[in-house]
Amino acid sequence: MNVIKFKECNVTFAKNQPPYLPLPAYRDANGMVTSCWGLSLKERIKVLFTGKMYLNISTFNQPLQPVRLIVGNPVKGN
Repeated sequence: MNVIKFKECNVTFAKNQPPYLPLPAYRDANGMVTSCWGLSLKERIKVLFTGKMYLNISTFNQPLQPVRLIVGNPVKGN
């Protein structure tokens, strides 16, 4: 998967933090952060046949924040 910078992005996380990749995202006034990801052809085929995706989060042994995977841009309302 690759991160995709989208029109509404207004922040980039980990901009100058090697070993992390920069994460362009949209952050609203309530702290909700949205990022966009694109699947390769191989990943799309795998999801098509398995119907599964996994979410891997580095918590550094801190409490897990609420997260969700969605289809559609919540910033635009679709």
